[in-house]
Amino acid sequence: MQTIQRGGWTARLRNWFPEREFFMRSQGQVRFIRITTRLQMVAAAVVAGVVLAWIVAMAVMIGLQFVSTGERLALLEREAKVAKSESRVSAYRKDIDQVAADLERRQAFIEQAVESELGALPAQSQTAADTVSDSSTETARAVAKISALLPSAAGLARIEQRQLAFAERLTVLADRRAAAAEASIRRLGLNPRLMLAKINNRAAQGGPLQGSVKHLDPRFQRLGLSLARMEALEDGFAAVPHNLPASLQYISSGFGYRSDPLTGEAAMHSGLDFRGPMGTPIYAAADGRVSFAGVKNGYGNLIEITHGNGMTTRYAHMSGFRARLGQTVKAGEVIGAIGNSGRSTGPHLHFEVRVNDQAVNPRPFLEANRDVFQKSARAERGRAAALRA
Repeated sequence: MQTIQRGGWTARLRNWFPEREFFMRSQGQVRFIRITTRLQMVAAAVVAGVVLAWIVAMAVMIGLQFVSTGERLALLEREAKVAKSESRVSAYRKDIDQVAADLERRQAFIEQAVESELGALPAQSQTAADTVSDSSTETARAVAKISALLPSAAGLARIEQRQLAFAERLTVLADRRAAAAEASIRRLGLNPRLMLAKINNRAAQGGPLQGSVKHLDPRFQRLGLSLARMEALEDGFAAVPHNLPASLQYISSGFGYRSDPLTGEAAMHSGLDFRGPMGTPIYAAADGRVSFAGVKNGYGNLIEITHGNGMTTRYAHMSGFRARLGQTVKAGEVIGAIGNSGRSTGPHLHFEVRVNDQAVNPRPFLEANRDVFQKSARAERGRAAALRA
């Protein structure tokens, strides 16, 4: 088979390059020149090689030229970026005073917004007497040094000084408010540590790490902790029943032992009775969630609100419900109406405060609202004066 193929190729080549004879006449003589098939094939191969070498050389030249053009374009692009960056830096240097002025205005706006919500911040000179150090002297020296070494950055250094001073003053205010809330909680016989559990207990928590503040200035870290403590204590105190649950026209029965109105025997009364007309609104004494709404033996129509930290309030003998089971309510929100349901001798609200399911005297909690009983005393004096007239 291979021999046949070789013979076929040989025949084809002989057809392409047949032997040729040329004759030449010179000075009356004729000469014959014979060009063999082999010689023609060698010549064709040489020509093909030359042509292929020329094509390869041209391709290499075109490729080198393309690479050189790409590198030149990249170089020009880098030069343009550098020129653009330099122009922006130059423009920023020219406007750095304007940038500092804008930052000053923003800082002033932030301080005004914070003071409108939290109250006036303590003066810088007052921080040394509190739990936060006064960095004003240190930052003033830093501003002076930066101004001497890099005058163009003096405005930014002053902004930084103002921010640090603001953080320290805000920290002092948060600490003072936290201390006031803690003192109020202790006066009620409660443990403030229970209110701080949500920021002290990190168990059963997780989730993806969204950011880290480990490189934040310690003074700002301290501010974050103080604000968290203030929020926890004030929220805890807000959950303490201190809002008047009904119109304080008359407390018909106080907390403690009394003569039972139905049997006449000595019995423990576990709350305060607020006498009032049928249908008078009843209000939530603190923020919380309705954990019971229905009929309970002795209480009649009853709503119970859970406030957290083991504290609940009960509102009994109601004539109607204005809140449902599971509802979240705010202090002062209407949850029902005064009635005469259950074990009762007349329209009134029986109000209880319970800590860990033990009834405690509601009066100290209501007295946390300083003017509640002052208003009651003024109302009683007004009614007495009216009767005398």
